[in-house]
Amino acid sequence: MPGMVVFGRRWGIASDDLVLPGFDCHGGAVLHSYIVVLLILLAVIILTLCAVVYVSAQGTIMNPGPRRSMPVLVYLRAVLYIPEFVWACLGAVWVSDSSGGCEPAEIGLVIGAVVASWIILLSMILGLLIVFDPLGSLRRPTLIGEASGLRDLQSSESSQLFYTARSLAVRVWESRLRLLCCCLPQDDNHRAAFSSISQLVSGFFSDTDLVPSDIAAGLALLHQEQDKMEHCRDPDDVIPHSPSSPIREDLEVELEKAAHFMQFAVAAYGWPLYVYSNPLTGLCKLSGDCCHNRNTESDLVGGDNFGCNFSSILHVTGLQYRDFIHISFHNQIYEIPFFVALDHKREAVLVAVRGTLSLKVSSDYIIVLMFRRTELHTSCKKKNIEMGTKYPKGISQAANYIYKKLVNDGILSQAFSIAPEYRLVITGHSLGAGTASLLAALLHSTYPTLKCYAFSPPGGLMSKALAEYSKQFVISVVLGKDLVPRLSIPNMEDLKRRILKMVSNCNKPKYKILLHGCWYEVFGGTPDDFPTEMENRREEALNQPLLGEESLLVSLGLSFSLGPL
Repeated sequence: MPGMVVFGRRWGIASDDLVLPGFDCHGGAVLHSYIVVLLILLAVIILTLCAVVYVSAQGTIMNPGPRRSMPVLVYLRAVLYIPEFVWACLGAVWVSDSSGGCEPAEIGLVIGAVVASWIILLSMILGLLIVFDPLGSLRRPTLIGEASGLRDLQSSESSQLFYTARSLAVRVWESRLRLLCCCLPQDDNHRAAFSSISQLVSGFFSDTDLVPSDIAAGLALLHQEQDKMEHCRDPDDVIPHSPSSPIREDLEVELEKAAHFMQFAVAAYGWPLYVYSNPLTGLCKLSGDCCHNRNTESDLVGGDNFGCNFSSILHVTGLQYRDFIHISFHNQIYEIPFFVALDHKREAVLVAVRGTLSLKVSSDYIIVLMFRRTELHTSCKKKNIEMGTKYPKGISQAANYIYKKLVNDGILSQAFSIAPEYRLVITGHSLGAGTASLLAALLHSTYPTLKCYAFSPPGGLMSKALAEYSKQFVISVVLGKDLVPRLSIPNMEDLKRRILKMVSNCNKPKYKILLHGCWYEVFGGTPDDFPTEMENRREEALNQPLLGEESLLVSLGLSFSLGPL
């Protein structure tokens, strides 16, 4: 007493209540000093973090000038981890050795402080592992050399530097792929595939200095920009058919055929997709056949879970056992499942190729990612289609694998010996669609009446000449905004260019872009107006690779620019 008077009124606290109480136990003086120093340390850490947050919110993605002091704050915060670690260790020692005779509340206070400190330290270590860039030590010398005008890439020193950086990048991505696909066998085929994919991915990101949050902000801006363009489009402007392909038959008839053959592309996935499509009855319908062995199954090639997969195919297609010529669920890299059957309803010898199934069969994803070009030798000489044209390696090798099975093993000969008047139809979805398209190109010269129904085939699959030629016999079906048919190296390069342009033009801080983008993705709303600070910049300047922050900060001045490497 009396009550403290501040801000013009009396409060229910006295001036002698604002004191850190003492601890009446063994080691109480040490505990008192520990708490005082801990509070001071936490206050300094909180102030440092507030400064980090404030500085990080300044400027824009392409204008790091207002954030020049960020490295100093990061170094300061890193130094503070040392006393924080020491104090966490001291608290743990006190709890284990000197807490006898103290009140449970006092011990609980120290334990809570120690646990919180260790959680913060472990979270920091986890965060470092996430944001650590194995290539970070090579970027700064490269950028400094560029900024200094050392642009002679023919010199031995520069060539060695870039070769070292590229080799390290390939090794880093290869290690990441091996970790992601650790369940796969590490044979020569998989090692070669990992190496090819690593070269592709490392080369794609080699000319940019974008961090994941920059890419996320660019994607958010780009999505809103595309929605703005779509809202401005005339809703009555509907294209009833592809402008690049002539309508050879009535559209309704063609769609009816596509819907019919789609069930075979779906059936090629086997029992997992069947159970997914029939969650209540799928397992019951297949349970009797999963362990059942037919006497005549020796004529067909099996694979994993052959009974379950074959039973699901019978249920989906409605065919009889005698209608199947060949079934293979053998699944290795470049060797994907497929089946050959007689479709009496459409009078077709049908080849259905399975698409990508799940992460469990990671070989499928390796085939899809193998966009390194390789030669696909065709016997077609019409329409100026060149021999040995290069196509994505993974899919082309899968097509060659099935082609050899169909031709060399006499599978198609056997089928047409049973139904010589039938026509050849090839179908597949996703990875299976891409394989089916190239397989159709390989077989078209031998079977000129064949048709291929490709559902969501991967983009960038064929050369321009073969794409024009294949319009005669390949029908692609793409649903809405499906990603796979648009996934190609040129489209990825175009996406990267657009992201660079969006983040270069926008003058909002990154945190505002991400907050508005998350709100827009979850709840919708009105797209941002995208105010820009570089509206007069030439278009070609925005297409140049993004430089690191060191190159954006122009020495001896406060102006900031984006230019070519």
